[in-house]
Parts: sequence; C-alpha cells; structure tokens
Amino acid sequence: MAKNVAQSTTLVSLDQKLAMAKCYSHEGVVAGAKVAIVASIAKAIPTLASVRMLWARANLNHNAQALIISTVAGAAYFIVANKFVLAME
Repeated sequence: MAKNVAQSTTLVSLDQKLAMAKCYSHEGVVAGAKVAIVASIAKAIPTLASVRMLWARANLNHNAQALIISTVAGAAYFIVANKFVLAME
C-alpha cells in the first residue's frame, strides 16, 4: 500500500512538472515570437534603406536582404525564448 501511495505521489509530481514545463515553453514561444517580430521590423528598415546606397544596390540582391532580416529574427527568437524558459526554472 505504501508503495502504491508513493507511486501516485510521484506521478502527480511528474504531471505537475510536465504541466509547468508546457506552460513555460508556451510562454517562451510567445515571448520569442514577439521579439522576433520586433527584431524583423527593426532590421528590415535599415536593410531596405541601405538598398538606396550604391554599394548595397550593387552587392545585395533580394535574397541577401531576406537572409539578413530572417537571420536576425531567428536569432532573437531563440535567444529570448531560451532565456525566458531558463528564467522560469
């Protein structure tokens, strides 16, 4: 009987930890997505404005501009989501 109670307590504890982990990861995803949107806009403006300059017009095609913007957005997403989830522990 005591073993059965210990197992149920452990299962409840694991269920609580799993629920908390799901909540934290969801909040991390939301926070990361918000920052990725802001970072995309913040990086898109100077990248697209730089196309007006002679050097950028000659050396940065549309793919390069998209790569710059998406790299910044992806990095911001993963950094913020990771820090948010680690801060919740």
